[in-house]
Amino acid sequence: MAACGNASGNDDGAARDADVTGVWGDTANTEAPSLEFDPDGRVSGTDGCNRLMGHWSIEGTRVTLQDMASTMMFCQGIDTWLAAGVAADLDGDTLRVYDRDGMEIGVLQRPRAGS
Repeated sequence: MAACGNASGNDDGAARDADVTGVWGDTANTEAPSLEFDPDGRVSGTDGCNRLMGHWSIEGTRVTLQDMASTMMFCQGIDTWLAAGVAADLDGDTLRVYDRDGMEIGVLQRPRAGS
């Protein structure tokens, strides 16, 4: 019964996708980049000025950002690097974000509980 197994058909638990759901970045600082990954595959956040929204998927520790859209406000003095993100690697409480060329463009941290 394939419907009872996981998507890969591997039930031994050896290769499970990492958990990226939740908030990444400093949401208390409105000029800081942050993302929130919903369990339903939606992602939203800010590059520190513009709102970002789209979808995400994960395979292992590699997060793919899909169908990303952004507002287009002028952002003087704000580094809007996060808007160029198309993928990320999850390493514990660190999310390394990459652009289309595969270059690391920034890092978001998962806030500590109680922060």
